[in-house]
Amino acid sequence: MAVTADRPVTAAGAELPPLEIPITRTLIVSGAIASRDYQDVHHDAELARRKGSPDIFMNILTTNGLVGRYITDHFGPRAVLRRVAIRLGAPNYPGDTMVLRGTVEQVDGDTATVRVVGANAIGRHVTGTVTVTVPAGGA
Repeated sequence: MAVTADRPVTAAGAELPPLEIPITRTLIVSGAIASRDYQDVHHDAELARRKGSPDIFMNILTTNGLVGRYITDHFGPRAVLRRVAIRLGAPNYPGDTMVLRGTVEQVDGDTATVRVVGANAIGRHVTGTVTVTVPAGGA
């Protein structure tokens, strides 16, 4: 497996350092706008409450982008995401913090499969796997 800046990931079982992401209204709304998800539950707190949610919440496309960022931050700018498969659980509400953690499940040459879990104060927000290739030469 290729080496990132100072963290080689050479075997299944290796753990990536956690990444804490503050969940702000700005992050939730800007992620929804960037992904063209104009559902009111992602930007209008009053309408979200009328639909049964205590507040606006993050959409899956923003979560998907944050999972991708987590992997590429670790493996470096040459990393190529080959597959991202995630499932949402507990919502990400403003004022919370999501902590992403990853464990290498499998390594095959320059490609690794990483199990990712992102949790917040109410539970697991996201679980899934990411397959990433780091071409020879590392970061």
